[in-house]
Amino acid sequence: MGKKRIVKKGGEDTAAGKASGRVSKRKMDAGILFVEATYNNTKVSLADKSGNIVAWSSSGSLGFAGAKKGTPFAAAKVGELLGDKATQMGLKEMSVVVSGVGAGRESAIRAMSAKGIHITGIKDTTPVPHNGPRPRKARRV
Repeated sequence: MGKKRIVKKGGEDTAAGKASGRVSKRKMDAGILFVEATYNNTKVSLADKSGNIVAWSSSGSLGFAGAKKGTPFAAAKVGELLGDKATQMGLKEMSVVVSGVGAGRESAIRAMSAKGIHITGIKDTTPVPHNGPRPRKARRV
């Protein structure tokens, strides 16, 4: 009839203790949030001040599939998850670098700021073509 659970007096190594997740050893007070919002997905990564990635997540890794990955709701869920990880690390303020034209640009940032992290600045690094590719040659009928 199933496994019997043995509860130790200290309370460690129980099923409930492992479900809470691991606590990050890295402590930092400021960082950089990179948001890459495409039409099909939203990827959010958290880095320290020197640019080393500490934590990341995407709407596809959270279980959203197909067209739902590119929605603002999925991006907000990614932002909430990374906001929880950032508060565990002790993050107080961060600057944001946004890239892409997807629907989840703003909602991922709003979800992070809702977790109590102060945003110092937002920089948009979306590539903009100056002239674009060479046009097709004229059609001869």
